[in-house]
Amino acid sequence: MVNAINPIIIDQNYCPKNQNCPNQSSGVKISNVTYKDIHGTSATETGVNLECSKSEPCTGITLDKVVLNYKNKAVTAVCGNTVQNMDGVINPLRCLS
Repeated sequence: MVNAINPIIIDQNYCPKNQNCPNQSSGVKISNVTYKDIHGTSATETGVNLECSKSEPCTGITLDKVVLNYKNKAVTAVCGNTVQNMDGVINPLRCLS
C-alpha cells in the first residue's frame, strides 16, 4: 500500500453525517477475518480501525505480518469490541496487546 486511506478498517459504528443513528448497534456478526502480509504507508495517522458492534463483537480478527507507517512513524490503531489473534510480526498495534 502507498498512502492508503483506511488501510485496515472494520467500522460497524458508521453513521453518515452523524444523523438518525446515535448509539446504533449492528446485528451483523463479523468473524474469522485475516489481514496478511500488508506493508506500506497510510494517508492518515490511524492506519488500523477495528470498531465492532457492542451487541455482536468481532471475533477471530487475525493480523499476520502487518507493518504500516504514517510519515515515517508507526500508525496508530483504534479498536473496540474485538477479539484479535496476533500471528507473525505486527508492528505496532498497541490496542491489540
